[in-house]
Amino acid sequence: MTVDSTRAAPPARLNPKFTRAPKELGDFTTNVRVIPMSVVAVLIGVLCCFVASVLLRLIAFFTNVFYFQRFSLAAVSPANPTLGVVSVLLPVVGGLIIGLMARFGSDRIRGHGIPEAIESILLRGSRIEPKVAFLKPLSSAISIGSGGPFGAEGPIIMTGGAFGSMLGQLLRVTNAERKTLLVAGAAAGMSATFASPVAAALLAVELLLFEWKPRSFIPVALASATAAVLRVPMLGQGPLFVVPHHAVISGPKAMGACVACGLLAGVLSALLTLSVYAFEDLFHRLPIHWMWWPAIGGAVIGMGGLIRPNALGVGYDVIEQLVQGHLLGAGLVALLVVKWVIWSVSLGSGTSGGVLAPLLIMGAALGGCEAGWFPNLGPGYWQVISMGAILGGTMRSPFTGIIFVLELTHDINLMLPLLLSVTCAHAFTVLLLKRSILTEKVSRRGFHVTREYEAEPTETIFVREVMTEEASPTPASLLPDVANAQIRAVVAFADESLRSVVNRMAALGVTVLPVVDRLDRTRVLGKIDLHDLLKARVRHLKDEQHRERVFPVARLMPSLLRSLTNPRS
Repeated sequence: MTVDSTRAAPPARLNPKFTRAPKELGDFTTNVRVIPMSVVAVLIGVLCCFVASVLLRLIAFFTNVFYFQRFSLAAVSPANPTLGVVSVLLPVVGGLIIGLMARFGSDRIRGHGIPEAIESILLRGSRIEPKVAFLKPLSSAISIGSGGPFGAEGPIIMTGGAFGSMLGQLLRVTNAERKTLLVAGAAAGMSATFASPVAAALLAVELLLFEWKPRSFIPVALASATAAVLRVPMLGQGPLFVVPHHAVISGPKAMGACVACGLLAGVLSALLTLSVYAFEDLFHRLPIHWMWWPAIGGAVIGMGGLIRPNALGVGYDVIEQLVQGHLLGAGLVALLVVKWVIWSVSLGSGTSGGVLAPLLIMGAALGGCEAGWFPNLGPGYWQVISMGAILGGTMRSPFTGIIFVLELTHDINLMLPLLLSVTCAHAFTVLLLKRSILTEKVSRRGFHVTREYEAEPTETIFVREVMTEEASPTPASLLPDVANAQIRAVVAFADESLRSVVNRMAALGVTVLPVVDRLDRTRVLGKIDLHDLLKARVRHLKDEQHRERVFPVARLMPSLLRSLTNPRS
């Protein structure tokens, strides 16, 4: 970040000592409060690792109950050919149960969890009802166990966030601190589920925290790391998916294919987002209560399962087959289409389940289709690259998409191709769609979310740059209003940032402050009011919108060429 030196030059009358920023100003505003928050976050990380373990076992339990009619915690696929057409009814039954739970328990269990977490953070003071912590994992386990084409990550993000929020509601904390605890639980749950602690921390920054500050990042990262450490004895060590080793690739042909892979993933990401909400709109037109919608979505899931049984359930086994290059040919197209349809219909119906695992399957299937056209760089290469690109395009979290795939596969040689393809997919959907699949639901509830972070203009501009100066320093004794303000300490200093002054005005309910000499508070240098504060915004808008050529082209041209283009010279 650069600051215009001419803009920052102080008025000539000010003491030269004030041309430097005060010692109390620093890079960050974090204080020692981060230490107890970090301790609590570590405890949340421990708790959420157990919660993730319980959720995964619940999914396995209900899958065994629905598809194999037995009580077992063994991880199995819902693809059971012995059931025949009876398997069509199982997702319907699961949908009916979820509809009842949502109507008579809590409608907060509907959806894939992340938009609900965002809404709780932004609109509810990071408060989540305790019953959601119980009903969300149970409903998701029933949904996925009965064949729902979802992942466990969305529910565990919501469930982990619920436990973090509940702990934050038991402690005496601010809304901002409660948000940190909620997000710490969400990140810990994702870290434990996927063995991806770094990606979980990045997801928190890119999607949930709505800030980039040490006060929140440190506790969240510690919670994620704690869950990752405990995952090893409880769920096993990563990587979650074993892929063949790939060599470092950086040639122009391969990089061009990465660009194409990213753009195609961007197209699919946009279509997936549009299709989910198109089906949601269709469900809203139905003349029946929303409680019955998941059952209708379950019927579509059941019929899709007859066509492609491996499109049902979480599908971690399917992802591993894809990234190892074991699934090839026309079956990939069928898998992609069936997964797409049953996922978008059921998600649009308001059932409970996550989006990450389905996106990984569809991304890998798309990459498998591309492998027949792109350079042959090894088994599963384009499947893995396309997985990351789909995450970057659909979730609009490019760093998370890159690191997530690296942590899932432990193949560091894919970093450069992932950076290129994920960025291209991200750019495509950012330019095409106003909102992502995650924030569109929040928007449909009447709220707006912006996911861009930038330096606050009032933080980089000082009072001395915008204040209205006195013609000459005035003794405070001659200005009764100023003297009274000084008694109340309602003054501003020339070397203060505008942000601190704005905060002081808001806290004290005033719209104008006298600017006094920090060393001699009897000298009034000027005043600052709302009109002066707007100058900071005007400068920011100018930086964003005003275009100029700093180096005129004519000066850069050789004299001979300049004479040819300007005959009169």
